[in-house]
Amino acid sequence: MLPAAGLTLTLALLGGAPKAELVDATTVIPDLVLDLRYATKDNFLKRQVYPDGARCLLLPDSVKRLKQAADVLRPQGYRLKVYDCYRPRAVQYEMWKILPKPGYVADPRKGSNHNRGGAVDLTLVTKDGAEVEMPTPFDDFTSKAHHGYTGGTPASREHREVLRKAMEGAGFKRNRMEWWHYDLPGATKLPVLDVPFTPEG
Repeated sequence: MLPAAGLTLTLALLGGAPKAELVDATTVIPDLVLDLRYATKDNFLKRQVYPDGARCLLLPDSVKRLKQAADVLRPQGYRLKVYDCYRPRAVQYEMWKILPKPGYVADPRKGSNHNRGGAVDLTLVTKDGAEVEMPTPFDDFTSKAHHGYTGGTPASREHREVLRKAMEGAGFKRNRMEWWHYDLPGATKLPVLDVPFTPEG
């Protein structure tokens, strides 16, 4: 169930299009772990580009599916930890300056699914919040991050598969080049949003 009125943001789309809603995912998934890397300096940009207090904002359908995945993983002893959710288009331009490589960073002129609230970067943690081994760290731009990578430890590949099955079972589409990135079906057709990270007023 999505949160009651007052817990969603009604936000204007770029270009004056009709309004859309983004939801703070923690209001629907209370045990969601936040590790929003771009709100820290621990990212490939090496600087903080999200404000303090940045939240995991997603489209309602994205949150609904994410909750389904979390509900499947919980009995297996796992929780979800998110690295990135909605991303302002301005940040997309900064990323493109550093790594203008389609497949890893979307061209900001077209927009990323993150800019639409239709993509999430995430991993697994234990019920206690402890890290589990994955094939690579977040934002590793090498072939080791691909879903088809057969190297690494058996445990890392197993965890990648547990996450994949839960996310795809909830209807997300995997990014074959990034084990942590999942998209809402049809997200590329959705509008790019202009959204504040923190509540206004």
